[in-house]
Amino acid sequence: MEQPAIEPMHQFLVQKLVQGPVFNIGGLTFDMSITNSVASMIAGAIILMAFFAMTARGQLVPNRGQALAEALYNIVDRVLVTPIIGPGGRPYIPYLFTLFTVILVLNLMGVLLAIGNLGGLTLTFTVTSQLAVTATLAVLTFFSVFFLGFIKHGPKFLGLFFPSGMGVIGAILMAPIEMISYFVRPVTLAMRLFGNMLGGHVVMSLFGSFVVALGLVALSGGVAALAIVPSVLSFAMIVGLTGLELVVAVLQAFVFTALATVYLNEVVNFGHGH
Repeated sequence: MEQPAIEPMHQFLVQKLVQGPVFNIGGLTFDMSITNSVASMIAGAIILMAFFAMTARGQLVPNRGQALAEALYNIVDRVLVTPIIGPGGRPYIPYLFTLFTVILVLNLMGVLLAIGNLGGLTLTFTVTSQLAVTATLAVLTFFSVFFLGFIKHGPKFLGLFFPSGMGVIGAILMAPIEMISYFVRPVTLAMRLFGNMLGGHVVMSLFGSFVVALGLVALSGGVAALAIVPSVLSFAMIVGLTGLELVVAVLQAFVFTALATVYLNEVVNFGHGH
């Protein structure tokens, strides 16, 4: 029987799993149905809560779970916040730590679910390969930092867009460029995470289709049996790409949080270097 071809982009389709209520507010339609995207995010939240519920023991000699949780916290505290922001950044560690762990778990889930997609499963989904999700995280982070700047420094925060030492005319001419480069930050944050997760999963699906197609050709016998060689090589590529995707999943969570920390540093240490 002929096997259906694997469609690389099919794994990114949002599919409705449970029909929910639909209502209109101010001309906008809100569909509260449970999709595969929503289900994946709920699963990620449950995984995070269960993990920290099991590891938050506060033991003097930590077990493996507590040691892993503390290592994740130290990445945010000692690798990002303390060196970049300094002591003034400690009140913001909870948000940055939440941001890091949420993206990390969703990324790692996406890699495992992508493996399921190679087997033709329809419920597989990578949340962080959806621009709407990464854009939401980026916009939430950016404007939280932006409004915090006005809360802490008032109108003086606008000085961020007027470079010092250029004179009045030079500063006025540079202000639009500075504003564009500043407000494009959520776009770059969203696109970086989205692009990395999307691209890797597409390549994995393509190699998965090679494994299936060439394997079926090899079953025909005769000279066609030689197709088993590229099929095996494609499978080896999937194994290698899976390992690479795991690294990318961790790295992208770190990069997103690191950039958020840098943006927060401009607010906390506004007007003086750290």
